[in-house]
Amino acid sequence: MSTAHENNIEKLKTDILENTGNSIQEKFNRVVNLVTVLRSQCPWDRKQTPSSLAHLLLEETYELVHAIDENDDAELKKELGDLFLHLIFQVELAQESKKFTLPDVFDALCDKLISRHPHVFGEIEANSEQDVLKNWETLKLREKGRRSLLDGVPKAMSELLRAYRVQKKVSGVGFDWESAEEVLEKLTEEIGELRNAGTKEEKEAEFGDILFTIVNYSRFIGTNPEDSLRKSTNKFIKRFMALEELVKQSGMSWQEHSAETLDAIWKQVKQDEK
Repeated sequence: MSTAHENNIEKLKTDILENTGNSIQEKFNRVVNLVTVLRSQCPWDRKQTPSSLAHLLLEETYELVHAIDENDDAELKKELGDLFLHLIFQVELAQESKKFTLPDVFDALCDKLISRHPHVFGEIEANSEQDVLKNWETLKLREKGRRSLLDGVPKAMSELLRAYRVQKKVSGVGFDWESAEEVLEKLTEEIGELRNAGTKEEKEAEFGDILFTIVNYSRFIGTNPEDSLRKSTNKFIKRFMALEELVKQSGMSWQEHSAETLDAIWKQVKQDEK
């Protein structure tokens, strides 16, 4: 490491510790400089690559969503900071490899949003959300030179969210059910096919069709299936922990409680919530 670089790092450290600044620009620069210093002087940070940080980025995103679900503003502020740190870290790695810079990221973002909102920055008319979605998907196909509307659906998504994204994309070009009632009828049909399935493979296929149809129905009632399932899982966890506490207070083991007794306690827990 050159003496000039070392001197620059020491200056950045001093600025980070002493000059917190009041403007958004100053605070933004403080975070960027902090990442630069960590990359230079922290052994752990120095070892990281875009790939090694990917799973941590995903974890931070889930923690952010959890803070939103809990309406915890103090935690939300912290998790937004953690996520922002990871984004700046990825840019720092790209800059070191001379792939792109932070200004490049901002330019690409603004250029994309402007080009995909011709109804705001151009002469195209879009009088409804559906019009906007159709224009959006058409423009994405043209920009990226994709052969299919579905080429850009990330494979790393949870399958529940991936199914939702696929359905949203095809609905944006008009390939969709007419009503929620039609989707419910399809769900009834799929359940019947599952009942009649014989082999394990057939049951697996029909069960997948049921899940896919349920995801479709979620769109028609205006909810994201990932959000719905997460909230239901969180609700179950909360109720089960209350059940555990009541079983503990009873002085009896789980094995000493009959299924009927546990069901009665479960109903009590649900009633107590009200």
